[in-house]
Amino acid sequence: MRPADEVRQHVLTAYIIPARGRGDSTVTVRAGDVHRELGYKDRMPSVASALGAKIFEQYAGVRLIRREGPHQGANLLLTFEV
Repeated sequence: MRPADEVRQHVLTAYIIPARGRGDSTVTVRAGDVHRELGYKDRMPSVASALGAKIFEQYAGVRLIRREGPHQGANLLLTFEV
């Protein structure tokens, strides 16, 4: 599995689906948390790119409503409408 696909699948199952189950209207994902959870080393730009792309929105059925922090850093926060 490509890293971008792995990131998308992980965020869908670990963040998006649980948020929907709780009835949340939004969920915020921190790129550094995803990077750590997947056990990556030096792949922060890949994580940020995978989550910020339209393909993730389509894949997960979400809409990116806010992007805060460094463009490709660990403290990048992406808030999605679920």
